[in-house]
Amino acid sequence: MYNFRKIAAATAILATATFAPAAATAQIFKGETAGVGDPVHTMFVTFANQAGKSDVEIQVNAGQTLTKSMLKGGRQEIDFFSTVPSLVNLMKGQKRMYESVDDAPAAAGELRSILGFKAGAYHPVTLAGSGIETWEDLKGKTIFTGPPAGSASATSEALIKIITGYEAGTDYEAVRLSWGEGYAALADKKIDMMVRPAEIGSSKIEQFGLSGEFRVLSIPEEVVGSEAMQALFGRPGRGMLQFDGGVYKGQLTGGVITALGFTQFIGTHTGVDEDVVYNATKAFWENLDEVHATAFFLKEVTPETAFSSVNVPLHPGAARYYEEAGIAIPDALRP
Repeated sequence: MYNFRKIAAATAILATATFAPAAATAQIFKGETAGVGDPVHTMFVTFANQAGKSDVEIQVNAGQTLTKSMLKGGRQEIDFFSTVPSLVNLMKGQKRMYESVDDAPAAAGELRSILGFKAGAYHPVTLAGSGIETWEDLKGKTIFTGPPAGSASATSEALIKIITGYEAGTDYEAVRLSWGEGYAALADKKIDMMVRPAEIGSSKIEQFGLSGEFRVLSIPEEVVGSEAMQALFGRPGRGMLQFDGGVYKGQLTGGVITALGFTQFIGTHTGVDEDVVYNATKAFWENLDEVHATAFFLKEVTPETAFSSVNVPLHPGAARYYEEAGIAIPDALRP
């Protein structure tokens, strides 16, 4: 059984006050990411910590809805942010949650990338005794699918429909809450199942096995090869992921679990100075041993995975580092 190091909530990184008249005040860059306990939060805070070693000070505002953070980033209201690949095309096309946002396409055009990473997988979690042992058992149940304003809920509901044919609001009740409220609702047995994107071996998922037993539903083998499931796997930032169900204590699904994997990337915008992004990128990759020691899933972060699911051009500062380091840049990502 692995032991996973918990990541504390990010706090503002402030320059030490000085009374010397010649002292300069360091610039503080604004950053936004998801809530504590989320792999996206872990990765972003790790990036910010390493960037600080090169005097790029990032004030991290955690617990944010990434659909909004990306829009703020494109508007240059914040400087660094966690980025969801599947949202990029929605912003460009002014679709779904961006439908009424007139400047969404322009904001999308200002997004730039730094590095991508494998974040984890969607975990369909149900407690023992819920009456759910297979996907078909979801009929008539109450299921937390994600927050109201995010993209995760739509993805979770698409996953359920592909596997079962069930429609949210007709065949089962889809509940949309904040991530923290979703965890609490399952723990208190106010809902029957939770679909939660999380890193493999997540301490948040593991907590359900500390006081009882739970089950993570696996995507059925006969569904994996279907056209609809392959299309879902093929969406930006998505893919098939498999892991050993025994990674979680008290988890009842034996053997290998097949899940919907997700990747994300750290983004910035065109207005951030090239040297700033270069220094932050260099500091991250030159301290990779510390990155790997931060959390188990970050061991998957390597130069070979640097562009996983990245679907906006690299910032010139990031591209400069990769070129100097001899890391091949895909043509589609060149600034």
